[in-house]
Amino acid sequence: MTLLIINIKELLQIRNRTELKVSGADMKELPSIKNAFLLIENDVIMKFGEMKQCTNIDADKVVDASGKIVLPSWCDSHSHIVYAGNREQEFVDRINGLTYEEIANRGGGILNSAEKLQNTDEDTLYEQSLQRVKNIIKLGTGALEIKSGYGLTVDAELKMLRVIKRIRENTSIKIKATFLGAHAIPKLFKGDADAYIDLIINDMLPLIHKEHLADFI
Repeated sequence: MTLLIINIKELLQIRNRTELKVSGADMKELPSIKNAFLLIENDVIMKFGEMKQCTNIDADKVVDASGKIVLPSWCDSHSHIVYAGNREQEFVDRINGLTYEEIANRGGGILNSAEKLQNTDEDTLYEQSLQRVKNIIKLGTGALEIKSGYGLTVDAELKMLRVIKRIRENTSIKIKATFLGAHAIPKLFKGDADAYIDLIINDMLPLIHKEHLADFI
């Protein structure tokens, strides 16, 4: 399958193959080509350049991108997109000067998210989270890392990771799953963090390994 995009108003991030990353002052530069074309074959960029160089190219599909900008998709390397409910009130609290610790002491923060997630069934959590992923795909995200960590119990952490796995199986986006079981100390283990770490090591990790639920820990 070959795709040819023509008449691109501006093609962004034109870099040499040898550039693995940019940093510092180089991040201010955004190399581009105006009035460009882009040829993709089986999801691999094969050729690009100015439209005047676009000659004798046959493609299965041609897209006219007149007046439009083409750029690489976003790679979101840190997300908590699988969650239940929201913590909108906490934005107001922070604006009003409350610290994160004060918000947590009032029942907010991670422990609040964990309680909501624990009380949400897997199918509902999946449907809510899948819609969020579909939305960010429309906004240009092409690769996504998703963390657990709002479960904080064996069942809830596994529920989150299973939802991440289902999303990966039912969307085209590239997804990596991270187990973040020690995101916070649950109320049940307040004052005994060692016991909770033991639970993670002895109970959670073997099950996560058995079901192949995490790429990273």
